[in-house]
Amino acid sequence: MVVLHVKRGDDSKFLLSASVVDPIEEVLGRTIMIYNGCLKIHRICFGIEYLAEHGYALPPEMHGLTEDQIADLKLSDEHEGRCIPSGGYEVNKDPYGRRCGQQPVEKMRDVLLKTVQEAKAIISEEQVKSNTPLTSNHVYDALDMLKGAVTIVYPMGLPAHDPIREELENREDLSGTHGAKMILDAGTTQLWFAGKKMLCGKKLSDYVGKNEKSKWLEACDDDSYLDSTWADRKHLHRAFQGLDCISWKPH
Repeated sequence: MVVLHVKRGDDSKFLLSASVVDPIEEVLGRTIMIYNGCLKIHRICFGIEYLAEHGYALPPEMHGLTEDQIADLKLSDEHEGRCIPSGGYEVNKDPYGRRCGQQPVEKMRDVLLKTVQEAKAIISEEQVKSNTPLTSNHVYDALDMLKGAVTIVYPMGLPAHDPIREELENREDLSGTHGAKMILDAGTTQLWFAGKKMLCGKKLSDYVGKNEKSKWLEACDDDSYLDSTWADRKHLHRAFQGLDCISWKPH
């Protein structure tokens, strides 16, 4: 077994455990899924923190409008009076006009915010310092925790247009965001070992074996990986963003 250290630039992200006989494309697919799963969790956590302050999201056509503008345009929030958080709410208007201003009561805010901290801890970069590899189960567990907390506070469910619900149902749209300009897909991402590309169709053992140096160097001159489809895209339906390359070394 080897432990891969996934970084973005010089920043550590997580550790990934793999067998030396695992195909590179399979390792790459798992790495991308976990990386993008972590990004998804952070987006949901950010949304839940906003939810705890100002309630659910208003319909997109009402974003940023004043009450007078909403009245002039004859717009309405069909979820008003229906998406009431458990225990009621306190008025705390959103200064950006994107959320309804119905802040959950303190007890329910604590449920949301404590779960956010627990979810962040599961995928924290601190796990690298404790030599704890991440798995897809960690990602799924964190997502389940966040979904459970939202369900406790909003048992009737959030509006379909709320970004948190869109993320939890894998309907999120990242177009127009900074992250969408750096979409990560399996066809343009490489694993790197000692500054060399690891190619599709190879195994980790092809690179870490003591007597494989010449074979490895020869493989690194092969550009056929450019035509490869490296991973099952059904597992990559979440938003891909922000990763330029994946660095690794035996641990």
